[in-house]
Amino acid sequence: MTRQEFRELAHNGLWKQNPGLAQLLGLCPLLAISTNMVNAVSLGLATILVMALSNLAVACLRNFIPYEIRIPVFILIIAALVTVVDLAFNAYFHSLYLVLGIFIPLIVTNCIVLARVEAYAAKNPALTSTVDAIMMGTGLLGVLAVLGGLRELAASGTLLAGIEMVLPGASGLQVFGDDYPGFLLAALPPGAFFTLGCLIAAYNAINQRRAARRLQAPAPSADGQQAGASAPLTS
Repeated sequence: MTRQEFRELAHNGLWKQNPGLAQLLGLCPLLAISTNMVNAVSLGLATILVMALSNLAVACLRNFIPYEIRIPVFILIIAALVTVVDLAFNAYFHSLYLVLGIFIPLIVTNCIVLARVEAYAAKNPALTSTVDAIMMGTGLLGVLAVLGGLRELAASGTLLAGIEMVLPGASGLQVFGDDYPGFLLAALPPGAFFTLGCLIAAYNAINQRRAARRLQAPAPSADGQQAGASAPLTS
């Protein structure tokens, strides 16, 4: 894989085809588990792990899987990997496992995972498929982290509350002080929709501004000079 291919995969996963902002995939866990930053980031990391391993497995086995039964086989592979991740969370992060609840097993039905397996891993080599999964998962993780952080900050005035479930001895930050009354709507499902809508609006605004700048920038001419620039006078 060349550096240019890596840059294209990174740009697609982190920005251009971001699962949460551009493709709008996996909205159920995106909205339901993003009540605080720790929960959101934990589910995002679990999703990245499942996506990377499932893309790697499918890319390695793609030539041996009959086309007619590819979807059931893909789901079986994803389900087996999700079971491993679910048991690992239960064994090593039990309190966090209880908080995330059903949303770890539901990674099996997350359309982001199956979409990348079907659209990319089933047609490309193992290395590029794994990188694609990691970048797509990281793009989703970024949206989860920002969404969870904003909702937690607005709802309770804290950041990283519950971090002790992952790092024993650590504690979250009380940003707005103990007397902060909280904004209940941010912790409820409507608050998740409103916050995600604001993030999508900001994403679209940035893309439109970039497109406008590209249109305004003068294009280079054939001889390397900018179009419209006057040629130097010669005697």
